[in-house]
Order: sequence, then C-alpha cells, then structure tokens
Amino acid sequence: MGIPEAGTSRVDIDEAARQLELAIHDARVAFDCMNLGDLDRAHTHAITARAAADAAENILRAALGESLSAHDEP
Repeated sequence: MGIPEAGTSRVDIDEAARQLELAIHDARVAFDCMNLGDLDRAHTHAITARAAADAAENILRAALGESLSAHDEP
C-alpha cells in the first residue's frame, strides 16, 4: 500500500468494493452448486463468500472509524 495523498483516507475503499464483488461471485457459485447437488462445493463457496463479506465489513468499519475520528480533531 502506498502513502496516501493529502485529503484521502488511509483505508482503501476500493478494496472493500473488490471484497464485496468476490462475495457476490462466491455466493452465486454456491447457489449454482446447490442446484447441481454438489453440496460440498456449495459449502466451500458459501464460506469464502462469508469471509469476503466480513473483510469488506471490516474495511468499511475502519473507514467509518477514521471518518468519525477526523471529525473529532480540532
């Protein structure tokens, strides 16, 4: 990760968006696997979808925390 430019957040919101895209993809694959009866692969993709969604939520939580702390500074 590079040095943030003046006025930009240290948290990479683009990474949160990328993680959400990964979660969507894995959820769709899990859904398709379930319809095909491949429950083991569906389970694996459901877990990875959850992990990606959790990662996005953590990034957004950090960004919100930064935003709130920036408003508290004099």
